[in-house]
Amino acid sequence: MSIDPAAELPFFYGSISRSDAEQHLKLAGMADGLFLLRQCLRSLGGYVLSVVWNLEFHHYSIEKQLNGTYCIVGGKPHCGPAELCEFYSKDADGLVCTLKKPCLRSPDTQIQSGVFDSLKENMLREYVRQTWNLEGEAMEQAIISQAPQLEKLIATTAHEKMPWYHNKITRQEGERRLYSGAQPDGKFLVRDREESGTFALSMMYGKTVYHYQILQDKSGKFSMPEGTKFDTIWQLVEYLKMKPDGLVTVLGEACLNGKPENFIALSLFQRRPIGNGYTPPPRAISTALPAAASLPPNREVLPMDCDGFNPYHNPNDVKRFNIQRSQLLMDEVELGSGNFGCVKKGVLKTDSGQIDVAIKVLKNENEKLVKEEMMREAEIMHQLSNPFIVRMLGLCNAENLMLVMEMASAGPLNKFLTTKKDTITVENIVNLMHQVSMGMKYLEEKNFVHRDLAARNVLLVNQQFAKISDFGLSKALGADDNYYKARTAGKWPLKWYAPECINFHKFSSKSDVWSFGVTMWEAFSYGGKPYKKMKGPEVIRFIESGNRMDCPSVCPERMYTLMKECWTYKHEDRPDFKKVEESMRLYHYSISNKAKPEGDAAAAEPVK
Repeated sequence: MSIDPAAELPFFYGSISRSDAEQHLKLAGMADGLFLLRQCLRSLGGYVLSVVWNLEFHHYSIEKQLNGTYCIVGGKPHCGPAELCEFYSKDADGLVCTLKKPCLRSPDTQIQSGVFDSLKENMLREYVRQTWNLEGEAMEQAIISQAPQLEKLIATTAHEKMPWYHNKITRQEGERRLYSGAQPDGKFLVRDREESGTFALSMMYGKTVYHYQILQDKSGKFSMPEGTKFDTIWQLVEYLKMKPDGLVTVLGEACLNGKPENFIALSLFQRRPIGNGYTPPPRAISTALPAAASLPPNREVLPMDCDGFNPYHNPNDVKRFNIQRSQLLMDEVELGSGNFGCVKKGVLKTDSGQIDVAIKVLKNENEKLVKEEMMREAEIMHQLSNPFIVRMLGLCNAENLMLVMEMASAGPLNKFLTTKKDTITVENIVNLMHQVSMGMKYLEEKNFVHRDLAARNVLLVNQQFAKISDFGLSKALGADDNYYKARTAGKWPLKWYAPECINFHKFSSKSDVWSFGVTMWEAFSYGGKPYKKMKGPEVIRFIESGNRMDCPSVCPERMYTLMKECWTYKHEDRPDFKKVEESMRLYHYSISNKAKPEGDAAAAEPVK
């Protein structure tokens, strides 16, 4: 779930009214330059800066721009609300004064959630459920990994799923539908106008139908004529259920469009008190059925669009471990090979359809020990179920022993990045590494140690979807154990190993964290080889001397800081994957859909 960028600011109060903000400022002493930050009720992701000057209150709207920056109307853009406030503490730049003293929340004052906050979170869930038919943990993983992209989709397309949206109907047909059945005041619908790209609101009052054009300005905001502007149509509709804003009355009962399969459940709109104590009237609850997935035009492909996000459509497919040879179709072309044998592309036939797979085929002449190792890898992988981990679909013992895994056709991350330097953005890499951190957090929670995390073992389904693979060295720890100790050293990837692995053969989730740092370095180096041309012993001396690899040239500072935290020498001082994933997620959310600020504008104006 996305976290409000201002949530950690001690002078941020959340969704409070103007009068509540002024009351807080009064209690804090009304000094010149005293200020607080609150959520804007009109725009998604926007804020209001409330400032005291000469014993008067001044309120400035802060809008989130399409490029992800924040600015006061007419002011300079900033990458976040904290940076904006810091700027205005040094330069008034159109405000009545500089920001001098924050009005801090008292310890017992909680940040007030906004009138649309819970609505948005529920809408995300319903959107994911209906679009990709995901539930439970798969749904949560989808939302956490892709929250910025999903919120953007909700903002621009959610009205199409609403029961009050009737798509392209004429004015006369709108009237016919409103007159059909009961005709309470406030009964309404939204429809497309005959003029392409515009909308109309039709509503009932006193047994008469009134029609209002929904205006959209050049910046894309929606409003009634001379009314309050909103980022989305659904947000405008919710507001009009509370205040008429130029209508003959507030909106009440929705005139249903007769297509329940397209509804986002009306249980989203449960009554919820807001800043002024007003509770919206209750609405009916729909029993919505999931809609078939469809990919809107001009939308980028998301991980959830791929079968690999949740390949099982039948619960029985998950339970099966032994696969019959007759279920497999195998291509002769090899995807890769090694001492164990080779990997071939294939298709697995299941009760619910066909799945593209990668088949790891063991050479018959391999020793019994290799076969046992391959069996153990299959058993380990079959226990794991996470969208960001390559799934082991089963084992087939026919002419050869074969491990059947889901396909990640874009190949290893390091090779992919090496060939795509000109097309893969830093934001894309951050997104992929966040997905890897989510997979590793899952392993940590399941008490698994990977022991071979590296960019070569991160496979891509596509440019936006990564999966952790190769569990040949993995270990399941006992319930009371927090590390595994290897009896002897093998052919270990020393450049990815933490000091305690090399020196004492001790492996834990914290040693996987070290490897994650090296994998990050590879990713931000676009597939570069860590430690350049150093040999294993040289790497050990390099680390023991307190040295760490330099920051890759395109790597953001916050990401390099996280890398260095992962490379903390003492394992007990390293972050765990819960902390690593949180750091990756917050940075991923903060840069999603951002671009470089473009230009400045005129002076700032207070909100009227």
